[in-house]
Amino acid sequence: MCFHASQTKRVPELEERYEAKRNEVFEIQDTDFMGYHLNGFSHPELLVIPQESPFELHPSIWGIIPKGKSAADQNEYYKVQARYGGGLNARSEKLFDYYVYKDSIYEKRCIIPLTGFFEPHDHNGKKIPFYFSDAQDGVLSVAGIYSITRDGALTMTMITKEASPLFAKIHNTKKRQIVLLDRELEREWLRPDMNEKHIKELINVEYDDKTLSTYPVTQDLFKTKVETNNSEIIRQKEYPELGFVESLKN
Repeated sequence: MCFHASQTKRVPELEERYEAKRNEVFEIQDTDFMGYHLNGFSHPELLVIPQESPFELHPSIWGIIPKGKSAADQNEYYKVQARYGGGLNARSEKLFDYYVYKDSIYEKRCIIPLTGFFEPHDHNGKKIPFYFSDAQDGVLSVAGIYSITRDGALTMTMITKEASPLFAKIHNTKKRQIVLLDRELEREWLRPDMNEKHIKELINVEYDDKTLSTYPVTQDLFKTKVETNNSEIIRQKEYPELGFVESLKN
């Protein structure tokens, strides 16, 4: 599962990377929607590339809200949904059945650009966060779906699936991972003519773990009273008790 993310690329960098332009309606500035630590349970805004506007960067709220509800009431909605993960992630196994997802999976898929994300590792009952990023300091394309609320807000969720060997080693309790898209599959993910079989095939394509960098970071990530939206949060921290970390280096 992914409840904590990082997005440190400026908007012009994302425009160049995805050959997309920022949505002009929102007067998006070059340094908007950036953060070293974006806590999903605070429901921050992130830029996404929506299926309905596949060459546009559009603001979104992290935490999908059903289309029949209003974003103006999001605090009340998220308070109820917090025990279920706050709409931050969508299990791929439920995409075609669960009422919040089944309308979106065909017509409202999206790409969520991130520079990194955090996953918890359990070591003898102690939760240690690991930071994942592209090994070449690039952008990671996360597969997501979105909804348009009754009052016109775009809200999204990140799709998860069963963990690869690398992710299972790190996220060793839930053993899940977010769905990452290879660059050559990004445009295909946004195609309007895909059926259930094709969508499932894309979700299940194995992402090359060797292109990722991962290492442990400070446990401050989980402390609500500590300011964590700074570069220190993605700095590697040594945990001598984690003997396997050296083997993660590419």
